[in-house]
Amino acid sequence: MATNTLDASMLAKMFLAGAKKLESKKDEINELNVFPVPDGDTGTNMTLTVMAAAKEVYSLQDPDMETVCKSISSGTLRGARGNSGVILSQLFRGMAKVIKGHDTVDIGIISAACDKAVEMAYKAVMQPKEGTILTVAKGIAEKINEIYERGEEDFDVFFKEVIEKGNEVLDYTPELLPVLKEAGVVDSGGAGLMAVVEGIYEGYQGKGIEFTLDEETSQAADEVRLFSSEEKKAKEYKFLYHTTLSIMLDKAFHIQRESEVKKYLKEVGDEVTVSVEDSIVNVGLNTSDPGMVLQKALQYGELIDVKILNRKMADANKAEGSGKAVETAVNEGPAKPVGFVAVSAGSGIGEIFKGLGVDHLIEGGQTMNPSTEDMLNAIKAVNAETVFIFPNNKNIILAANQARDLTKDKKIIVIPTKTVPQCISAMIAYMPDASAEENEASMIEAASMVKSGSLTYAVRDTSIDGVEIHEHDYMGIGDGGILSNGADIQEVMIGMLDKMTEDTSELISIYYGADVSEADAEAMREKIASHFPALDIEMTVGAQPVYYYIVSVE
Repeated sequence: MATNTLDASMLAKMFLAGAKKLESKKDEINELNVFPVPDGDTGTNMTLTVMAAAKEVYSLQDPDMETVCKSISSGTLRGARGNSGVILSQLFRGMAKVIKGHDTVDIGIISAACDKAVEMAYKAVMQPKEGTILTVAKGIAEKINEIYERGEEDFDVFFKEVIEKGNEVLDYTPELLPVLKEAGVVDSGGAGLMAVVEGIYEGYQGKGIEFTLDEETSQAADEVRLFSSEEKKAKEYKFLYHTTLSIMLDKAFHIQRESEVKKYLKEVGDEVTVSVEDSIVNVGLNTSDPGMVLQKALQYGELIDVKILNRKMADANKAEGSGKAVETAVNEGPAKPVGFVAVSAGSGIGEIFKGLGVDHLIEGGQTMNPSTEDMLNAIKAVNAETVFIFPNNKNIILAANQARDLTKDKKIIVIPTKTVPQCISAMIAYMPDASAEENEASMIEAASMVKSGSLTYAVRDTSIDGVEIHEHDYMGIGDGGILSNGADIQEVMIGMLDKMTEDTSELISIYYGADVSEADAEAMREKIASHFPALDIEMTVGAQPVYYYIVSVE
């Protein structure tokens, strides 16, 4: 007998099966990324997005429809990572808005829900592109409308036709996006969406992959990482507590006193940052005894904002994809007018950001896109009325926007920086006496004036923009795509910079990564200096993973 309605229990079961199907295919989906960089992560991002909700749904006992929908919607929203993850979360959010008001759903309700899902997903993207997950979702919604209008009620027939249509649209995505066609792949986000749909149907049939919380947690732990496994094994917690504090000074803080503070902090910890803003001193460091640091700080003035983070527990939570930081607000004090949050990977980059006045760093970037939940936690940690967020990666901007939209008690401004150099220029452009709106405009303008590049390696053979790339080639990637590639890292760097520099260029700034020795970095600086004798060259340790060098030209 044909089934024509679904209850809350069945929908929960189907959603969990969809999550597991996506997880089982995440590596295949990662391989579909057009750029052959070592961080192809669409499948991982989408899996972590949906698993954040699956964990909630799995824990429900005899849920009603509204509870299931709330768990799916809130879980995917907060767990969303990367552009594909954010779009997937908006698809589920749109469906939940329609479905939650019904005890059971039929094809007609699902039709209306999918229309709402597509509407919300398109709205989440400032400039929607066809040939992406959006196109696949729209094609599925149109097919569902067609099935409903002809009066079909059997879900077996329904799912078979929907999956056939979805795969047909997915296969057509290379015709809509030439870059996909040149690379010989379909859209990775669309492939992820189809994995979810196929899993949902398998769950309906009772054939889906069984969802178990322990396995899900271990899988997430494998994927959520900022460092390589070798780096994690070697990581020690000599200084267990990351401590940040702000001091309201009771007397002048001259250079000698600042030097005295820095000297003391370096004796009791590492990764020390100290910045002075008028009568406020901001301090950050890793230490084994936060109490000693606080006692020292009290010699200079009043503590107005202290936070202590257990690094070991925070890293464990990140490895589980929880997005939670074990951070204690010791003294919130009055909120300051403006605060800053930046996504950062690498201790050197982090120190630069802190030195420029960034209050809170979110560890992530190319190697792991932080979730909306990570953004929300960072916003909460900054005791300010207005918080500027710098995503520093084009694949993180949507998650930042989503966190902005979910925040009600503070004004959030997302500066859509796509690179580390853009963030540095934007922070330098900040004017304390200007309004938030004036700063938003000037910071966006400053970021747009910077030419950024990065140097990494290819993980597979491919062709992009007519450039043939071979596995293990070095690649110089600019704001608009591949600028150079080859087997010699210095020649690839020079080739990239040749295309980034102009007659009016004055400065090349270089940040070398965790896999580059100081000697190799200096050799690279000398090579660049000899090739561009008229330009100033600045070389700084960034310690970022994956990318050997990040550069900017101004």
